[in-house]
Amino acid sequence: MKILCVGMNYVEHNKELNNTLYNSEPVLFSKPESALIREGKPFFIPDFAERFDYETEIVVRINRLGKDIAERFAYRYYNEVTVGIDFTARDLQDTLRSKGLPWDICKGFDGAAALGHFVDKSELPPVQDLHFHLDIDGKTVQQGHTADMIHSIDQIVSYASRFFTLKTGDLIFTGTPAGVGPVHQEQRLTGYIEDKKLLELRVK
Repeated sequence: MKILCVGMNYVEHNKELNNTLYNSEPVLFSKPESALIREGKPFFIPDFAERFDYETEIVVRINRLGKDIAERFAYRYYNEVTVGIDFTARDLQDTLRSKGLPWDICKGFDGAAALGHFVDKSELPPVQDLHFHLDIDGKTVQQGHTADMIHSIDQIVSYASRFFTLKTGDLIFTGTPAGVGPVHQEQRLTGYIEDKKLLELRVK
């Protein structure tokens, strides 16, 4: 099972990271399966960095084998969506970037990928018209709308399949909007698509 992720897929998020460049193709990176937080488990703040940020995203799960998928057929390759959190060791990422080094460890560490409950996409508005948000201790801290994506979900699926054979169960994190920020111990994070609460976890 692969976890593929898209970076810099919302203009306003690019700006808050001091990167306003438009990317003509999706920026892909990956997380290992060991990054997944299993259902009901908390996010344990590691000790190898000072700041760990939440990045709330729409996640799709691949439901059939596919390679070199045409964009017009990409919708056939996923039927479930959820909200997830791409946890990032932000200060470590900044250090690695400044040195021109790969930053896999700040995105792929154990516990760096939280997933909510998947729901059939037929139960929701069209995938490019989904509103989603993250609450911390009952207060909304980040919200997004998939219509604001630079690259649509179908474009991402098609593009990723040029390089990777997509298999049943693979996950694609589709990018985060503006509003990322740090997490702290004892916080409660809840993620929503529209009015459906799909994710809940504690920070330890």
